[in-house]
Amino acid sequence: MYINKEVESLIQEFKNTGKICVSENYLVCPGLCDVHVHFREPGFSYKETIKTGSMAAAHGGYTTVCTMPNLKPCPDNMKHLNEQLDIIKKDAVIDVIPYGTITVNEEGKELSDMDNMAKFVCAFSDDGRGVQEDKMMKEGMLKAKSLNKVIAAHCEDNSLLKGGCIHEGIYAEQHGFIGISSASEYKQIERDLKLVEETGVAYHVCHISTKESAELIRNAKLRGINVTCETAPHYLTLTENDLQDEGRFKMNPPVRSIEDRDALIQGIIDGTIDAIATDHAPHSQEEKAKGLKGSPFGIVGLETAFPILYTELVLKGIITIEKLIELLTTNPRNRFNLPIKKDDYTVFEIKTKYKIDSKDFLSMGKASPFDGKEVYGKCILTVCNGKEVYKA
Repeated sequence: MYINKEVESLIQEFKNTGKICVSENYLVCPGLCDVHVHFREPGFSYKETIKTGSMAAAHGGYTTVCTMPNLKPCPDNMKHLNEQLDIIKKDAVIDVIPYGTITVNEEGKELSDMDNMAKFVCAFSDDGRGVQEDKMMKEGMLKAKSLNKVIAAHCEDNSLLKGGCIHEGIYAEQHGFIGISSASEYKQIERDLKLVEETGVAYHVCHISTKESAELIRNAKLRGINVTCETAPHYLTLTENDLQDEGRFKMNPPVRSIEDRDALIQGIIDGTIDAIATDHAPHSQEEKAKGLKGSPFGIVGLETAFPILYTELVLKGIITIEKLIELLTTNPRNRFNLPIKKDDYTVFEIKTKYKIDSKDFLSMGKASPFDGKEVYGKCILTVCNGKEVYKA
């Protein structure tokens, strides 16, 4: 797309002020930051690679992403972490910063080599698995605290899981699916918050999906506990009423009830929820073609996040564009100590409606619950470290 004089003027204004610049037609803002993505490499490059994942991120307006550690091998020591860092250096088109694991191979039995990995990772997480043992989670928190690093937790109590594939609610009951209870998420958050109070670690809760989770975090913040959290675009805009028996609607945690969605929206309005992350989790088309029951958990989200949120939250008057950029850029960068750079910026065309088409994704993953949805807010230019990394 030709970058016209109006866009050039807005870009110059952004460079001069560092603040978002909006006209009737365009938005120029700091490069978006996603602290929760899965790029699948090393180990699962048939699903996604660091190259394709970072290209997808640039296509969505992101200039910084943090990659989760459920890889093969897991980044649980420097040898394993260096495998990933080498690929990032060679192939990433934007800033890609990995997580290190909390425990060896994410098995929850012994701590990873957090000391040596600390300066190379954004934080520590056993994402994809909740750390089940209280003692081990406390040890991880104390170590992270000593290293001045964040613990980012996938909160899931395995003792409450029953092999479910969607929310334990109306749709599951009506269609004969085993449900995933809200308690499997919020009970572990409840446990972790007690440990955070004891240890003083900087604690971040990944992808919250329930009203109880939001309330627990709200109350913890009021008590002065060092906690932040994220939710994802699908939890803010979809409910169990939107489900279809297709793999593109299966993610963990699942989309839940209307009450849960409304509580999460209230959470972003009142500041309980600090960030919106995509949990971009690509799988092969073959894997995701097995319906709700047979498909693996995970959807893609980097290329749809901004337009979905802009269309459903900003244009409907639920939050301002300034608040959205805070959730997508400023807050996650501040929490994870990631720099905000004036030579990282993104341009969105915000006036023209278009239809999301997964065939246009640069990600290898195509499973999106938003496929076919009409939205506003198309990314037309992404600049990272002063270099054009995507241009429509």
